[in-house]
Amino acid sequence: MIPSTPRQSRPKVCFLYIAQTHQILHSLPIAVALARGWPGLEVEIAATTQEHLDYARQLLAALGGAPITSRLLPPAWLRGMRLKAASTPPKALMLAANAVALGRMDAIVTPERTTAMLRKLGVRKPMLVYTQHGAGDRGGVFEPRLRQFDLVMAAGPKQRDRMVEGGWVKPENCAMVGYPKFDIIDALPGSPLPTFPDAKPIVVYNPHFHATLGSWPSFGVRVLEQFAADDRFNLIFAPHIRLFDGASPVMLNALKPFRDHPRIHIDLGGPAAIDMTYTRAADIYLGDVSSQVYEFLRTPKPCLFLNPTHAAWRGDESFHHWLYGPVLTEVDGLIDQIEAARAGHGDYIQAQKTGFAESFDLTATPSSERAARAIADRLLRAA
Repeated sequence: MIPSTPRQSRPKVCFLYIAQTHQILHSLPIAVALARGWPGLEVEIAATTQEHLDYARQLLAALGGAPITSRLLPPAWLRGMRLKAASTPPKALMLAANAVALGRMDAIVTPERTTAMLRKLGVRKPMLVYTQHGAGDRGGVFEPRLRQFDLVMAAGPKQRDRMVEGGWVKPENCAMVGYPKFDIIDALPGSPLPTFPDAKPIVVYNPHFHATLGSWPSFGVRVLEQFAADDRFNLIFAPHIRLFDGASPVMLNALKPFRDHPRIHIDLGGPAAIDMTYTRAADIYLGDVSSQVYEFLRTPKPCLFLNPTHAAWRGDESFHHWLYGPVLTEVDGLIDQIEAARAGHGDYIQAQKTGFAESFDLTATPSSERAARAIADRLLRAA
C-alpha cells in the first residue's frame, strides 16, 4: 500500500489527464467551477504530455482563468514510449510511475476508467472520481472498474439507471450532474469552420474506433468515394479521435485521394473535431456507435447509422441511438439514402427529443457547478 501523508492545510484535488485530448473538455469545466467556488480546496491539473497541458492551459485562459496549478507528469523517458506514434504514453505505466505522488492527493478526478488501476497499485487515500467522457449507449463502458470509484457522475437518468441497475455503481456513489462539456462549449467561441466552394448541406461522418461495430474498416473508404463522386453534399470526415491515433501508414494512405477534394474536409483529431464545432455545424450525422451523436442531437437533425456487422440491434439498449434515424447494413447508393434520411427526418424527431432528455439532465444550474458541488460535498464531509 502507498503510505499516506498528513492532511495538508487545504484538501488537494488533482484533475488527471492520461488519455486523448477530447477527454479534457469533459472534466476541465468542473475543475474551473471547483477552483472558483470552493477556495478551501486546492485544485491542480496534471497531464502526461506537454500537448495536453498546453491545450488545458489554453482553455483555461479562454475561460478567463481560475486558481488552478498545472504540471507535467514524469518521467520524460516514458513519454518517448508512445506506441505507433500514439498521442499519449502508455497509461498504465504512467500511473505506476506516479502512484506515490498521486497517493498524496485528497481526490483524483478523471474522465477515463484506467485510473481505477491506482487501487491495485496500493493507492488508498484519495477519493477517486469518474466524470465520464460521453453519454452514449455502448455497453462496454458499464463494467467492473466503475466499482473502484468513490464517486461516479452520470449525465442523465439513462446513464445513472444502467450503472446502478447493473450493479456497477451504488446509488449513494452516483451523482447525476448533467453534461459539463456543454458549459465549456457554450462559453467558448469554437474552432474555425472548414470552407467549401459551394454552400451545400453538410454531412459529418463520425466513425467510432470500435474494432467490429465501427464502420470504418468495412465501409469507410467507400463512404468517402461516394461523397467524392457526388456533388449533392459537403462532407466533414471527423472520426473518433482514437480511430486514427497511432494509425498505420496503410490507414493514412487510404485518405490520400480525398485530402485535397474541394467538398471533403478531413480532421483526424484537431480541436474542431472534439469541441463540437462540426456536430454543431453539420446538417446530417452519419455514424455508427459513437456517443457524439448525442452532442449532435442537442438540436434535432437527420441521422443515418451504419451497421457493418448486421448486428441484431433492435431491443438492445447498447444501440438505443439507432432509433434516431435509418440504419444501413450496406452503403451502396449512400448519397440517395442520405437524401431519404433528410426527407424522412420528421419520423424521428420525437425519438431524438426523448432520447436527448433521457441522456442529459440539464437544469438552470450549470452542470459543471453541480459536478463540482458533488465533489466538494463528499471531500469536505470526509475532512
